[in-house]
Amino acid sequence: MRKSGALASAFLLVAVPTGNAMAAAPASKVSGPDFSGTYDCKGLDSHEGPYTGVVTLARVPEQSAKGHDAYTFTLEVPGFGKYPGFAVAHGTDMAIYFALTDPGPKDFGAGLAKFKKNKAGKWAFHKHYYEPEFKGGNYGEEDCEQHALR
Repeated sequence: MRKSGALASAFLLVAVPTGNAMAAAPASKVSGPDFSGTYDCKGLDSHEGPYTGVVTLARVPEQSAKGHDAYTFTLEVPGFGKYPGFAVAHGTDMAIYFALTDPGPKDFGAGLAKFKKNKAGKWAFHKHYYEPEFKGGNYGEEDCEQHALR
């Protein structure tokens, strides 16, 4: 069984990384569609009911790599406030984190959005979200349409 011992030693020589491999790797160029822009939204919150809002998305190219594009995210809802956050997209799917600027009500959560072009050729998305601590737990949905073509 000398061969297996030699093979195991070879793996040990190759498997020992040095430094931070993630920091050393150059970022790839963005590769997915660009969802940057401003969107008009209509939502339905399980506690608050119907609402309208405006979402602003901006791609962050320097943090996008290997087919996963990073975004800043902001939702503004009249009467409730501003919900800044961030997102990552792969293809037409996007995961989103957001939090109301006032931490008191614990109005923060995560959402999953699916993008598609509408009949007018604008980006639109449907998002389902979950808020674990807002009023004992909360969820809702939004449908949003981009203001102008990019």
